[in-house]
Amino acid sequence: MGSGSEEAAPLLLPVAAATATAEERCPGCVQERRKASRGGRIPYTELFFVAVTTLASSLPITCLFPFLYFMVRDLQVAQTEEDIGYYAGFLGASYMVGRSFAAIFWGVVADRIGRKPVIVFSILSVVIFNTLFGLSTKYWMALTTRFVLGALNGLLAPIKAYSIEVCQTEHQALGLSIVNTAWGLGLVVGPALGGYLAQPVEKYPHVFSKESVFGRFPYLLPCLGVSLFAAIVLISCIWLPETIHKHKSPDKDIKRIKELPLQQAYWDSPRKKSLFQNRPWMSTMISYCFFGLHDTAYSEILSLWAVSDRKYGGLSFSCEDIGQVLAVAGASLLAYQLIIYHWVHKFLGPIISLRIASALSILILSTYPFMTYLSGAEFSLALYSAAMMKSALAITISTGICLLQNNAVLQEHRGTANGVSTTAMSFFKAIAPVGAGVLFSWAQKRQDALFFPGDQVVFLMLNFVELIGLIFTFEPFMVLPAASDECS
Repeated sequence: MGSGSEEAAPLLLPVAAATATAEERCPGCVQERRKASRGGRIPYTELFFVAVTTLASSLPITCLFPFLYFMVRDLQVAQTEEDIGYYAGFLGASYMVGRSFAAIFWGVVADRIGRKPVIVFSILSVVIFNTLFGLSTKYWMALTTRFVLGALNGLLAPIKAYSIEVCQTEHQALGLSIVNTAWGLGLVVGPALGGYLAQPVEKYPHVFSKESVFGRFPYLLPCLGVSLFAAIVLISCIWLPETIHKHKSPDKDIKRIKELPLQQAYWDSPRKKSLFQNRPWMSTMISYCFFGLHDTAYSEILSLWAVSDRKYGGLSFSCEDIGQVLAVAGASLLAYQLIIYHWVHKFLGPIISLRIASALSILILSTYPFMTYLSGAEFSLALYSAAMMKSALAITISTGICLLQNNAVLQEHRGTANGVSTTAMSFFKAIAPVGAGVLFSWAQKRQDALFFPGDQVVFLMLNFVELIGLIFTFEPFMVLPAASDECS
């Protein structure tokens, strides 16, 4: 017996050594040790990378989004003034259509080979195809480049998973809110950037001549600015740490772990089942899709409503006017994220905060049609205040729903889960610009209707979509994971 024990003992050493080596080389294990060494400190460096990569990915979506109206007009594809919104809607939807086709693929790839390769490739696609979009001289070229950009920019699914994995549990809400804030910031800073840089020959004739490249391509300059920022972010991704685990336990070890009483709940948890058997995760999908539909339709309608003539119920804004509104909304969004949101999440939690934010969003949107009756300082105060509050509420909603989704799945499913949810949400977001453009064009033709005339029916439909999303956050539609499952 003694001799057998002495002979058997050394056989364990290579196994232990191999395991240690695997853990030392595994980027996921390295990240776990890095998180443990921080104590309770916030991972500022990793979250900074999350913020800038997300911002670089979101800027091209809306850099020219409010100016698709002018772009379609310049491309001379619409036959009448009322048809411009129709064509602009399809152009705005092309990005989301492309993303809906490829988001699941990028989520699976992020689970298989890692978060970092997908993030790097996505930023590279922004650099290339966003520049090509600015060089579009035909409607079909603009449509194609936006579609391809949406299909190749698979960053949203892995960056959400990444933001969870670089943070300890107490900071996961902050990580996801950084993603949603940077995304939301891009959606408001992008149009502001486009407002100042689009059509530079007309705005800055003493700097740009009509014979220059920017005279021939009036929407190239903002696209180049975004692509340059994305190129800088692409270089910084060299220092981006990977978070996914790249070693697998042998089957016998998995069987042994499952037999441990403390681990039984983990392996039998709903989070360990396939995604479509995971009821807490599945139940968040409807609300997530309708909130995404609402946000995109709101962005499309706000821009069309602002730039359309007052005789159609609009505001007769210029590019600079709407750019200023969105810039102020972006600044308020950043202040809300840095100062207020932490306390909102701490005291209300994700589900209560998103319900309250959704209800308040409905109230604020109801005031938009009546702003056209105001003038001067009263009008400016009402519009800027509503835009700032709407941005903050949208971030509260999206962060809450994303936190519920990511906590309902395990790491090995997280990229795929975000890919599936992004695909579903992208499908709804692809419908949104088309539906919003068609709805807006129809509303312009019924300014004298007795029942919800003109822009009133547009904002009524926006509120209806938001209400559906709010309803589906309550039982029995939404199933919240049990406390034991959240801890597993």
